[in-house]
Amino acid sequence: MSEFLSSSIGKKLIMSITGIFLMLFLIVHLSVNLMLMVGNGELFNRAAHFMVTNPAVRIIEPILAVGFILHIIYATYITLLNRGNRPVKYSKTSSSNGLTTWPAKNMFILGSTILTFLVIHLINFFWKLRFGSVESITYDNFTYMKDAYSLVAGLFTGYWWYCLIYIVGAIMLGLHLSHGFWAAFQTLGWNGTKWLKRLETIAYVYAVVIGGGFSIIPLYFLIFK
Repeated sequence: MSEFLSSSIGKKLIMSITGIFLMLFLIVHLSVNLMLMVGNGELFNRAAHFMVTNPAVRIIEPILAVGFILHIIYATYITLLNRGNRPVKYSKTSSSNGLTTWPAKNMFILGSTILTFLVIHLINFFWKLRFGSVESITYDNFTYMKDAYSLVAGLFTGYWWYCLIYIVGAIMLGLHLSHGFWAAFQTLGWNGTKWLKRLETIAYVYAVVIGGGFSIIPLYFLIFK
């Protein structure tokens, strides 16, 4: 088993499994973040409070962190290995298919950009909410929770350039997912011609939903707040 996981196929398998796990997380994360555009912030604050205090979520958090780390490590290793084995770049005249699209050929660049955005995102939101001095807000005269909405809204309405960073990060994420989604399932064996076409279509839909969904949020604050 250890020999298999240390092999090239094993590393790709780990990267695929962690990638699928992270893609599921993105759906949950986007669903919560879209609540920023509903009402006066109470719904988002309650959702954020639930995510912070729920025991199941607290257990998943370190698993999620390990998933990110493993995905980054194996993606970097496989990229460097492939570059070493293929010193000649792809031909510019290659036919257009899932393996020669721009995102497919630049997954490492996209991933590095997303990692940079993730660090900025964690510093400005996760770290401040978990360890910073974010003011609390009261609902129903007894429910106390951190005012996550004011923190997010303050950044988006006060710093237009942060909105731009967020939008660029969301677009890069969408491009990364447009290839990574179906490639992950292909590694798991869903590589038949019929399934591959279906997965490519689902991948583009998923990428647009995730990338567009995260982009809409800063645009909403820029235009309507």
